[in-house]
Parts: sequence; C-alpha cells; structure tokens
Amino acid sequence: MQLRYAMTGLVVALALAGCQRTAYDYSSNSNAGPAPLTAQPVPSVQGGQLPPPTGGSQFPAAPTATAPMPGAQAGAVAANALDVTKESMVGNWRVNGSCDMFLTLTNLGSGSRGGTRGCVGELTAMGSWEVAGKQVLLKDRSGNQIGSVYKTADNRFQGQTNSGQQISLSR
Repeated sequence: MQLRYAMTGLVVALALAGCQRTAYDYSSNSNAGPAPLTAQPVPSVQGGQLPPPTGGSQFPAAPTATAPMPGAQAGAVAANALDVTKESMVGNWRVNGSCDMFLTLTNLGSGSRGGTRGCVGELTAMGSWEVAGKQVLLKDRSGNQIGSVYKTADNRFQGQTNSGQQISLSR
C-alpha cells in the first residue's frame, strides 16, 4: 500500500518538474514591442483597354410574353375547382415535385403562417396563406398576394404565381 503512495508521489513530482512558468514577466522592458516587418516590393500595375466580348450578347433575350395579372388563373382550373377547407390544407405539401411548402393554422396578419424550403422564384418569399372561396391565396411576409392555387383532386392543387410560375401542390 505504501508503494502505491510512493509511486503516486513520484509521478506527481515528475509532472510538476516538467512545468515552467508561462506567465508574462512584467519586470522586463514593457516598451519593447515586436520588431517591425520589412516592406516587400510591389510589382508595377499595368493599364489598358479590355478587348470587346466575343460572340453574341452576354445576356439572353428578354421574354416577349406579358405576365398575367396578379391572381389570374387558367379558366378551366378555376371552373372545375373543388371545395377546400383551411383544416384540410394544414401540413407539408410537395411543390412541383422539387421543394416543400409548410402550412399551419397559426395566425399571421389576415392569414395563417406558412413557408417554403428549397423553392425558387416568388415562392421563396411566402410567409402566409388563406382560403378564399375555392382558392388558396399564397402571400409574402408583408401580406401581399404572390399566387393562388385551386383544388383539382384529393391532395392535389394547381395554380400559379403572379409572374406566371406554375404551382402544383401534392402530398
């Protein structure tokens, strides 16, 4: 038993013997700072005119079709729309098969809180939604309508954003 205490004491003594003081020595010259760095040479800068871009225009041609009026939907979809309730909309929806839309019943302004993940275009700004008749209005965080969808089948909605981007919701 005494051998164990002797060995433990020896290990502690060896560990402490290897330590040294690492604190700053305030008695040394406090005005001496690190040595200044030497300046490095800088290569000369050249100037001149860039050559003109090759090929056609670097920008694609502007679209010629006019965007639909906000809230406008295809007549066939609106005419054949099924009844929709707010409660049936709550949950996760797949948008165009590529991103997600989440709809809750938590109040946010005149609608309910909602949002998207992984979507592009106007849908990235979605912050709320509400049911108005047979359509579901999608709104941005300021309460402005960014699009709407109509129920076309069980767990299936079709519509578009104000800029004409098609929206297909499914579960």
